[in-house]
Amino acid sequence: MKLPDRFDDVRQLEEVMTQPSEALAADLERVPGDILVLGVGGKMGPTLARMARRASPSRRVIGVARFSQPGLRESLQAQGIECIEADLLSREALARLPDAPNIVFMAGRKFGSTGSEWLTWAMNAHVPALVAERFKASRIVAFSTACVYPFVSTAGNGAAEDVPPTAPSGEYANSCVARERMLEHFSHESGTPGRLLRLSYAIDMRYGVLHDVAQKILRHEAIDLAMGHANVIWQGEANDWALRSLAQCTTPTSALNISGPKVSIRGVAHKLGERLGVAPVLTGQEAPTAWLVDCSEAFRLFGPPQVTLDRMLDWTADWVQRGGASLGKPTHYEARDGKY
Repeated sequence: MKLPDRFDDVRQLEEVMTQPSEALAADLERVPGDILVLGVGGKMGPTLARMARRASPSRRVIGVARFSQPGLRESLQAQGIECIEADLLSREALARLPDAPNIVFMAGRKFGSTGSEWLTWAMNAHVPALVAERFKASRIVAFSTACVYPFVSTAGNGAAEDVPPTAPSGEYANSCVARERMLEHFSHESGTPGRLLRLSYAIDMRYGVLHDVAQKILRHEAIDLAMGHANVIWQGEANDWALRSLAQCTTPTSALNISGPKVSIRGVAHKLGERLGVAPVLTGQEAPTAWLVDCSEAFRLFGPPQVTLDRMLDWTADWVQRGGASLGKPTHYEARDGKY
C-alpha cells in the first residue's frame, strides 16, 4: 500500500491505519472462525477490529466493551463489526458471550492506577483469569506490555522474550506480570494456545510518544531526558502483527515483543523541532537504562516495520502543527517510578 505524505483528517488516518496487508489476509486464512475482540473500546481496539473485518470480510468480528464513549458502538457497527456491551469483571456477562475460536484480549487498566490500585489489579489480573477460564477452548492473543521487564541497558538491543518478567516498580507494571501469569496458568492447565504481546508504544497521530514530544515542543515545555530511549511502532503495523499472531500461537502460550527499533528521545525531539521550526527545551540527562525490547523474533515472523521513524516524524509534525485531533491521553513514557 502506498503511504500518504500527510493525513488530511481522522477519516483518512483511520482508513490508512486499518488497511490490512496481504500477509495478514493470508495468515487469517489459517485461523478460521469468528474473532472476538475483548476490550475493543480502547485506543487501539476500534482500528484493530476494523482491520480484521477488512482483512476477512466473510467472518464475524465481534467487539466487546462497556461502550462508554459516545458514538463508538454506532461507528463500529457501521463498519460491519458486531458489538456486545459487557462488563468483563462479571462471570455472568462472560458466560453470555458467544463462543469464538479466536480471541484478541485488549482489556486492561493503566492510567489512574495510583489511588485505586485495587481496580488495576482486578482488571489486569482477575479479568484475564476469568477470560482464560471462559475461553479455554479458543486461541487467545493477549496484549501485554514492555513494562513487565526490568530496565535494561540502553547500549543494547533491549530485553528479549527470554528475560524473566520482573517489573522494576509500580502497581501497574506488577499487575501486568500477574496478567501474564494468569494466562500462562490456564494455558498450561487447559492446553489453550496463545501469545502474550509485549507491546511497546504504538504510534497514532492522536497519541503516542512522538505526539507527546511534539506537543511539548509546540508549547515550549521542558522535555525530560531521564527516560532517554523508547521503542515505537506505527499503530497500523502493531494491529496487523497482533492479528497475524493468531496464526503464531503456541501451547502453552508464550511472549512476543511487538514494537520497532529503539529511538533516542533527544534525537526525536531535535528532529521534530526541525520540522516544527521550534527549538526543543531539553532537561536532564539520559539514564543508562530504560524499558526497551528486542523485537528480533517479531521481525523474523512478520518482517521489519514498513513505516519508518522518519515517516512517523513527518506525519506527527504535520498533524500537530495543523492542530489535528488529540485523544488527550499522554503516554507518560518519561515515568521511571511506575506511577501512572
